[in-house]
Amino acid sequence: MDIRGWDERYRFGSPEAQPTPLLIEIASQLKPGRALDLACGAGRNALWLAEHGWRVTAVDGAPAAIETLRKRAAARGVSVETHVADLEAGEFRIEESAWDLIAICYYLQRGLFEPAKRGVVPGGVVIATVHITEPGEEPTKHRLRPGQLKDYFRGWEILHFREGTPDDPEHRRASAEIAARRPVQLH
Repeated sequence: MDIRGWDERYRFGSPEAQPTPLLIEIASQLKPGRALDLACGAGRNALWLAEHGWRVTAVDGAPAAIETLRKRAAARGVSVETHVADLEAGEFRIEESAWDLIAICYYLQRGLFEPAKRGVVPGGVVIATVHITEPGEEPTKHRLRPGQLKDYFRGWEILHFREGTPDDPEHRRASAEIAARRPVQLH
């Protein structure tokens, strides 16, 4: 689905969804700092982070998703800096070594992993969840092969890695999820 399709989907309403279980698990163990939620949708993860003391920036290409996020943040009395930006078109630049946590949940843009990795401070964490192919399927623009997500984080401390049926009730397709910590010193 392209941005127009997602925008249309959000314009007709987006039920309030629970934050991604992996994000809750990992972020709860970290000292709140600056967090970046890429392809944030209506903000289920951004809102949870903001409610738990994080200074959150949320980015999505669908204007209706960002509008929903803004309304929900106001209703909850939390602050989330929002940006409407097409990530594939490079409309949002990830600052280098600026974020304590970057989340990319259920969005695959292969070229986003390196900027996200450079974007976290040494010792910072990237959380990524992507759909993966199932037996007999070929990889697509929106799905990796099993094992591929871990390859993007070679040399990093893997805090969590899992493939298979997601714990997230919002998604039913096979997925891979990772939480990886940027090395404090590169050897």
